[in-house]
Amino acid sequence: MKIAFSASGDSLDAALDQRFGRAAQFVIVDSETDEFTVVDNTQNLNAAQGAGIQSAQNVVSAGATVLVSGHTGPKAFRVLSSAGVEIYLSSAATVKEAYQDWKDGKLAKSGSPDVEGHWI
Repeated sequence: MKIAFSASGDSLDAALDQRFGRAAQFVIVDSETDEFTVVDNTQNLNAAQGAGIQSAQNVVSAGATVLVSGHTGPKAFRVLSSAGVEIYLSSAATVKEAYQDWKDGKLAKSGSPDVEGHWI
């Protein structure tokens, strides 16, 4: 299973970005091998609009079936949910900590967006 984490950098030690749509990177971890790849999301950092939708499409295109992030807005949540991506919210400091929390079953699945659109 591939799990996407919103991140400010390109490693497991990177800070977990609390913003989904405007996260600089997505660290995609394969839960079967613990190997990861990075998807660049910098084109959405300063997007006037549509950052959440485009970021959600990046996650889906990367093959992730789970997203762990600090927050998700309504449009991103809709795109991810429609694609069958499960969404979990985390306040962990790093991607590695959030991944461990997910593996340990400490994160609750989100049933709705938790911030308004254009939240920064």
